[in-house]
Amino acid sequence: MLDLAIIGGGPAGLTAGLYATRGGLKNVVMYEKGMPGGQITNSSEVENYPGIAKVVTGIELMQSWPEQCMRFGLKHDMSEVENINLNNDGSFKIKLSGGKEVDAISVIIATGSTPKKGGFKGESEFFGKGVSTCATCDGFFYKNKEVAILGGGDTALEEGLYLAGICSKVYLIHRRDKFRASPATIERVMKNNKIELILDSIVEEVYGDVSGVNGIKVKNLKEESIKDLKVPGIFTFVGYYVNNSVLKKEDESSICALSENGEIIVDLNMNTSIDGLYGAGDIRINAPKQVVCAASDGATAALQAISYIEKFKGE
Repeated sequence: MLDLAIIGGGPAGLTAGLYATRGGLKNVVMYEKGMPGGQITNSSEVENYPGIAKVVTGIELMQSWPEQCMRFGLKHDMSEVENINLNNDGSFKIKLSGGKEVDAISVIIATGSTPKKGGFKGESEFFGKGVSTCATCDGFFYKNKEVAILGGGDTALEEGLYLAGICSKVYLIHRRDKFRASPATIERVMKNNKIELILDSIVEEVYGDVSGVNGIKVKNLKEESIKDLKVPGIFTFVGYYVNNSVLKKEDESSICALSENGEIIVDLNMNTSIDGLYGAGDIRINAPKQVVCAASDGATAALQAISYIEKFKGE
């Protein structure tokens, strides 16, 4: 039986593995189907990770993490985890693809979330080159420039307000004439003279060259007209897919408590509603979706798991 199984190999999962093994656990496996690193490896520029003074790519930032985090005995298994369930003794059964099963005393879920796509032409081509899903990560690169945002929920409007403090102008594009955000946030957006609303509209295409985005074409759904915005960047906030399938049972219920959006409900120590099960990183409620925060979650979860495993073993 494993001491600890970590599901997910991004910043949260890797850091959990580092702290768990350095903290004395001897039998720790991180399940990550691909190469470790997480979503941040898709970012072309990272300049806000503490201790990294120069601007680096996401791949460069994460390059040394696996080696460091496996220095104390963390093992990487590229098997795909299908789901986890509770055993009668309170331990966990992890079902892997191919029918293999593994037991673990404790489990940390760090499977993250995946931003939904806006569905416009050129989105994938220019992702990381002007198309972004993180204003906190990439907003500063557009200081004193005009940018666009696609979305109409709380995240889109809140990020619009954040970008308005950095950029010269923010075009907020939404397919409806009303927002789904909280009234207080909507009021703040309406009062901000640096935010221009483009409602009843969708982004049809983003275009550019080898240097990145040069502009976007916006279609008004009522008038069938096209507006060409000469902006170097667009941020899409149309929701996230929470990667919580490993928590689902055959009847689609979950092994632990989830929010209405499918995120794992945790406390400040990353404890879920099930003893010995922890959530860390973008999979949890109220996740800031920042590498430094995910790493912190992983460390916190690992320290909690160490204490739990010691009690489980009666040490």
